Amino acid sequence: MRFAARPIAACGLGLLLIGLAPASTDDLRGFTAASAKAQREWEAKFRAIPSPDSLRAYMRRLSARPHHVGSPYDKDNAEWLLAKFKSFGLDAALETFDVLFPTPQERVVELVAPTTFRAKLQEPPVPGDPTSSQQAEQLPTYNAYSIDGDVTAPLVYVNYGVPADYERLERLGVSVKGAIVIARYFGSWRGIKPKVAAEHGAVGCIIYSDPREDGYTQATSIRKVPGVPGTACSAAASWTCRSIPATRSRPAWEPPRTRSGSR
Repeated sequence: MRFAARPIAACGLGLLLIGLAPASTDDLRGFTAASAKAQREWEAKFRAIPSPDSLRAYMRRLSARPHHVGSPYDKDNAEWLLAKFKSFGLDAALETFDVLFPTPQERVVELVAPTTFRAKLQEPPVPGDPTSSQQAEQLPTYNAYSIDGDVTAPLVYVNYGVPADYERLERLGVSVKGAIVIARYFGSWRGIKPKVAAEHGAVGCIIYSDPREDGYTQATSIRKVPGVPGTACSAAASWTCRSIPATRSRPAWEPPRTRSGSR
């Protein structure tokens, strides 16, 4: 009888708790009828505030020109946003941060044998996108935070460049030591690909987008079918640290001066 009493007591406790809980209104569990009504009213007010037309205008204004960190339009955007926030009645201010942001001086990707080919490393303007022709203000296509280097080596295809792909290559007797690997995008975060390549002795890593997976084989227009042009290049980094560049886990304020004036 002791074994049967335990589930019965637990069931009785559950019924008691259910009886004490506030009655639900629609799908708002845990709300009383009065609090659910107030919650619905606040949600309706909140949904009525954003204006699709305003959001569209804001995005067009913010993206009208290249605005990477430290660029003139980046500062212009910050000042425009500050004015907007203040117009909304918010206590807002701008702060200055010093961060590591390298940009390249020279970029070359070239096939030297058995035939020759040099990649353009330049995205042409895209029909229907007037901002794509602002090339004088755009950053060049490059992998941010890469070290300086100049390597010439055999090219080895490594599929997605994840550990399982290298295990398969090893079973096939293929080594990437001293080679430049070429890996498909997707299958992992991009930062994993050069990291794993270096762990296997590679001296360089090229990441490309497979037309089947990146969507541009089906994209007839940037406004009709989602996708990227066949000449698109991903502007990103393969940063693998979970911290602000050069400042670890703290904000990148200017370092304080000592009494001697040094930093």
